[in-house]
Amino acid sequence: MFQRILVALDNSEMSQHVFEEALSIAKVTHAHLMLLHVLSDLEIDHTNVKNLDQHLDRWEEHRKKGLELLQTRQNIATYTGVDTGFTQIPGPAPSTICKLAKSWKADLIVVGHQRKPPLEELVLGSVSNYVMHYAPCSVLIIQPT
Repeated sequence: MFQRILVALDNSEMSQHVFEEALSIAKVTHAHLMLLHVLSDLEIDHTNVKNLDQHLDRWEEHRKKGLELLQTRQNIATYTGVDTGFTQIPGPAPSTICKLAKSWKADLIVVGHQRKPPLEELVLGSVSNYVMHYAPCSVLIIQPT
């Protein structure tokens, strides 16, 4: 049975589905959830950024939005009786997820798979593919519906 489930979340529509799946597993197994949002430049819209101050403003908006997402989902999980914590860590998403899974001793990582154009996936890589190959525990990849 799973006791410690790490849930990788972002600001995509897919993230809600990932959270719901992880929450349902945690309810059945009485597991502890750790919600993770990785602060990454890849999630920030850099269009029309003209200077460092604008970049830092967008970074701060992204950080706040991520914390709100985590807090909201923690409240939902706690309300349903699931012990839940959260953290937000800056860095590259794939390796950050795996490092936290190892240090937190997760038994399961739940992550979503975003369908990208093949060329984009080749150049940028896939978070779920990296996690699947380098995670220290089992991985559940939620596919888009």
